[in-house]
Amino acid sequence: MTTMLNNNISIWFSFVVLLIIYSVQVEGQNCRTTGYFRATSPPPGKCSTNCCIQNTVYFTFQCSPSVTSQTPGMLTLRAFQNSQSKCDNAYHTDNSLVVALSTGWYNSGARCGKMIAISGNGKTVKAKVVDECDSTKGCDAGEGYHPPCGYNIVAASKAVWKALGVPQSQWGQLNITWADA
Repeated sequence: MTTMLNNNISIWFSFVVLLIIYSVQVEGQNCRTTGYFRATSPPPGKCSTNCCIQNTVYFTFQCSPSVTSQTPGMLTLRAFQNSQSKCDNAYHTDNSLVVALSTGWYNSGARCGKMIAISGNGKTVKAKVVDECDSTKGCDAGEGYHPPCGYNIVAASKAVWKALGVPQSQWGQLNITWADA
């Protein structure tokens, strides 16, 4: 009986994973997930915000939706001053108009140092690409025990959020469009 129950749970879990993968493919404009993993909890004191959650399934991506003149994306808040950026190995202040892009949009560094125009909250601001928001890995020490980045993320400094006129109480996630500037 236990074996049959475990098989049913395994089949159900596989079905749910396939259903989620299919929905991400449709929403991601043919950007298919490259894998997934079940997270373990970070060691005590190793992660304080946006940490991986025990037994949560996280998906990984090597692609992002195609870039157009109005590429839909999700703006997230990121601190840049505490880590070196991949593009120039520099630390950037949170008062600089800088962003990190999901792995597909980062394009192996092809957008490093380039400006993008971000539109949201009725305003548009230009920001410099300085880093990758890694969509291919996460939940380990190298990633600060944070989940992998989504396939459609523009992770922005506080300065970008301020320039878009978003009230600080609403910082976190915002639907935006963006384009190469």
